Amino acid sequence: MRLRLLRRRLTVSAPRVSVRSAMPWPFRWLLGAVVLGFSGALALWAFEVGKDIAGLDRNAKQELERLRNEVQDLRAELVRAQSVSNTSESLLTAEKAAQEQLVQQIRQLEADNQVLRGDLGFFERLIPGSGSGALNIRGLQVDRLAQNQLKWQVLMIQATKNAPDFRGVLEVTFAGTLEGKPWSAVQAPSPQPVLIKGYLRQEGLVDVPEQAVVKTVTAKILQDGTVLALHTIKL
Repeated sequence: MRLRLLRRRLTVSAPRVSVRSAMPWPFRWLLGAVVLGFSGALALWAFEVGKDIAGLDRNAKQELERLRNEVQDLRAELVRAQSVSNTSESLLTAEKAAQEQLVQQIRQLEADNQVLRGDLGFFERLIPGSGSGALNIRGLQVDRLAQNQLKWQVLMIQATKNAPDFRGVLEVTFAGTLEGKPWSAVQAPSPQPVLIKGYLRQEGLVDVPEQAVVKTVTAKILQDGTVLALHTIKL
């Protein structure tokens, strides 16, 4: 009987026996955490010592200082570039304003030149001609401002020197066709009183039908119903 029990204990079929530590598991966790923390601190210390020995920390500080200096230089360069850009924009604005002013001056000069040409032609007409009449119509000009409106201009002069002032009336007549039929019109008011002291330039507007075809324009100077000067142009 005892022999059988001894065999059972020594063979594979013998009952299993577990060995447990006498230390409770919370203490084991605490001990593991202490060991792990100590290992991490030791590794960090070794890394710092190795970095200091290799000179990595010193190089990193120098590199950081260099990068900071480069950033400051780039910022200063950016400020200078912005200043140059603002100056360029100001110059472009000033140049554009000067160009616009120059264009306006050119237009004004062209307008003044046109006026001077007109005045030159006006004074050229004041030169006494070969006619013997004391009162002459030296110029008659008609321009179409719109389809139904004409502008007329008459230049009247006294050919004799130191001639007395002339008082009379001016009548401007427009003749042509309207829808195939004869048509005529006069300026308003008609006749128009005039006072000529050596010379006189008179102008006005007249409305005409849009379908009217103006062919001739006649200017007359009258005094007491008598025609003293007459001038006709064809359009």
